Amino acid sequence: MISIDDISVHESVPATKFACDILACKGACCTFPGGRGAPLRDDEVAEIELALPVVEALLPEAHRDAIRQNGLIDGGKGSYATQCVDGKACVFVYYDAGIAKCSIEKAFFEGRLQFRKPLSCHLFPIRTNETKDEIHFEYFSECAPALSKGAKENIPVHEFTGEALIRAFGTQWNEKLKRKISKELLI
Repeated sequence: MISIDDISVHESVPATKFACDILACKGACCTFPGGRGAPLRDDEVAEIELALPVVEALLPEAHRDAIRQNGLIDGGKGSYATQCVDGKACVFVYYDAGIAKCSIEKAFFEGRLQFRKPLSCHLFPIRTNETKDEIHFEYFSECAPALSKGAKENIPVHEFTGEALIRAFGTQWNEKLKRKISKELLI
């Protein structure tokens, strides 16, 4: 375990090479079965609600129906998540040539939203524990192509998720992480 300030970084983070291969996985991270969508921080609920009018036209009819029937958010304070369609796809998923993509992120990159997407999605496949004082890589078999691509291109998961780590913990924290990992790997 590496410790950076008050955050423990599991050894799976520096040890894992990862680079999404969306053509191979078809956006599986947005459609995992399990009944709950993306974990949300309490302060992200309002952002999600503001996003709906901007992205609703992108969503498949089944997703709009699910939102009308169940709302956008599942859970309560401290354990919110986006709703899912049929226990799988996040309600914010749209499909582009058979690939599941995030409508919120699409609107962000088009300059129509200030909110990129939930932090849990941005960090994926890095996960935090409930108290958010520990991070680790979480393995999903659907991401096997990303592990192969990451190994082939020599991209550590902490670099692949670098922008999200900065969003979560700050630039200085991320720089400390990179220095610590470099130092540990040289020993």
